[in-house]
Amino acid sequence: MSFPDERILHFIEEHHVLTLAVTHNDIPWCASCFYVYLKEINLFVFTSDHDTRHIIDFLKNPLKQVAGTIALETKITGKIRGIQFSGIMSELAGKERKWGKKAYLERFPVARLSKLTLWGVEPYYIKMTDNRLGFGKKLIWKKQELS
Repeated sequence: MSFPDERILHFIEEHHVLTLAVTHNDIPWCASCFYVYLKEINLFVFTSDHDTRHIIDFLKNPLKQVAGTIALETKITGKIRGIQFSGIMSELAGKERKWGKKAYLERFPVARLSKLTLWGVEPYYIKMTDNRLGFGKKLIWKKQELS
């Protein structure tokens, strides 16, 4: 399996909030989520309760597909960078939950004070815009299907 370009990985790892987009009955909804990325298994991990709007809407989606963004806020056009991704989301269980919980608590120790319902998004498409490489320059990564 191929994993995202090192420039994409570096950007993902230097940030900690993603915007998750879900839809139900053609009505979109977004949520900001603190995340940790497990590059070994290509998985964004975040926590969210079952009674939040984005999780309620997501659970009604039979395809389990979501989209999201990670963005650098800057007013300097030449430094604009950001990621848009599409992926498959699920509630974490088993080894993924164990690995995700460990990594999440290492990055966000204050989360020890909360009940953690962990979710993962395995991206299958990532597009990174990086204006440092030239205005509107895009880096694309697509998951390679196993043969």
